[in-house]
Amino acid sequence: MRRISHFFPRCWPDRWGHPRSYLSGSCLLYRHDDVVRRFAEACQLGDIAALRAALDGDAIAVCDSGGLVPTGVGSIQGAQDVAQLVAALLGGQPGTEVTIEAVNGRAGLVLRRGGQAIAVVAVQTAGTKVTVLWTVLNPAKLRGWHR
Repeated sequence: MRRISHFFPRCWPDRWGHPRSYLSGSCLLYRHDDVVRRFAEACQLGDIAALRAALDGDAIAVCDSGGLVPTGVGSIQGAQDVAQLVAALLGGQPGTEVTIEAVNGRAGLVLRRGGQAIAVVAVQTAGTKVTVLWTVLNPAKLRGWHR
């Protein structure tokens, strides 16, 4: 039998010493967290090439601004367009910080300026790529995220 942990080092055997399945819940969570961590690093750098590399070719970004924040988009598709949008919204803006936090029960991103949340991003992954980003920009929906 192949050792799963060889391919996914964070997927250790269970407490009885049996190898976990490739698709076990905990292995998928670790992989999701790693993908989000890599994506967050690319966001902080504003590196479009790194963002594009972290995105699935058919990635989708959906923005909820509630009509209160000018974004000019509702949803877009394609790694290049999504990478450019993410770089513009989350990339290395002075005085901002991108943190990895639980969003809808999974690792996601929060962008803050001066302790005030200005964007919350729920991330969906498949394998090692980001497939969907749901970005909330609506200030009325971000109050609970302020520090």
